[in-house]
Amino acid sequence: MFYHLLTPLSSEYSVFNVFRYITFRSAWAGITSLAICLVVGPAMIRLLQKHQIRERIRRHGPEQHQVKSGTPTMGGLLILFAFLLSTLLWANLSNAYIWTLIAVGIGFGLIGYCDDWFKLKHGEGLTSRTKMFFQVLLAFAVALFLTYLVPSRAAYATTLYLPFFKDFTPDIGEIGYIILIVLVIVGTSNAVNLTDGLDGLAIGPLIIAMVTYTGIIYVVGHSEFSRYLNIQYIKDAGELAVLSSSIVGASLGFLWFNAYPAQMFMGDVGALSLGAMLGTLAVIAKQELLLLLVGGIFVIEALSVIIQVTYFRYTGGKRFFKMAPLHHHFEQLGWEEPKVIVRFWIIAVILAMISLSTLKLR
Repeated sequence: MFYHLLTPLSSEYSVFNVFRYITFRSAWAGITSLAICLVVGPAMIRLLQKHQIRERIRRHGPEQHQVKSGTPTMGGLLILFAFLLSTLLWANLSNAYIWTLIAVGIGFGLIGYCDDWFKLKHGEGLTSRTKMFFQVLLAFAVALFLTYLVPSRAAYATTLYLPFFKDFTPDIGEIGYIILIVLVIVGTSNAVNLTDGLDGLAIGPLIIAMVTYTGIIYVVGHSEFSRYLNIQYIKDAGELAVLSSSIVGASLGFLWFNAYPAQMFMGDVGALSLGAMLGTLAVIAKQELLLLLVGGIFVIEALSVIIQVTYFRYTGGKRFFKMAPLHHHFEQLGWEEPKVIVRFWIIAVILAMISLSTLKLR
């Protein structure tokens, strides 16, 4: 809104010229969403408590987590509210990529909301098959849009860019790339959800990954920077830095209340939407495979569940880990919850730094 209202005034009042700059609007979008969360957060917690929207801890989870039962959940609504309001205030709303990310956030947020609501009312959420169906449907719609309906992407729409490789950019075809997009978006969404098992565990690496992709999306959307780094220039993608900064600010604000011991949890409404937006951001930036490194914590957590289930099934009930996802394994080894959280954050920072280095080391 500010971009559309104030930028035209720059011809008469030079002070408004700053609203043309993505960096300026990105910074203030993050500050705005952070402030919204800090101001609205306490009221959100009281509202969730008033309406008995509280977490039910699984009996087959770690025994020490039973004390968390009754903590307000569905706090992801706070993140979505803050990010949406900040984005609408600071972004260029004529940019199609902005509305793509907004649609993904709302769409996957609705799936998570329904799942959370069914858990509260009936004890069980949506079936895995139902959730997967709607997730794939939404991701498929994004894939069709990016592959066929964005003219500026036509020349490289189905090209795959690999980290550490400068000249090896295979064209995997329309069907192959659509499948890849669906896998990235749905996989990231569910991986973030699986990681959300300790206070601040998921939101910390999510912030780190989102900050990393904020830098990447700005670079790929800048003709000079992308040319210098010899990476694909994505026309109009730089504007997404404003939106991703809004997500970072909202996530930081949520972390204020989600840090150990948590005052509220994000629930599926937050985890599914944040993961899906991260995956979509990676797809738009044409850095899909880099997400395996940037979001390495989420990948490891998801793999630990796959390994545990597979090993359990083919060994007649034996466990590969003491408990899955992986963060519970370390708890069972005797690590205190804050130690698991902070060490996972440290690993996420290291992976992010390595990921950024790949933009030059090719």
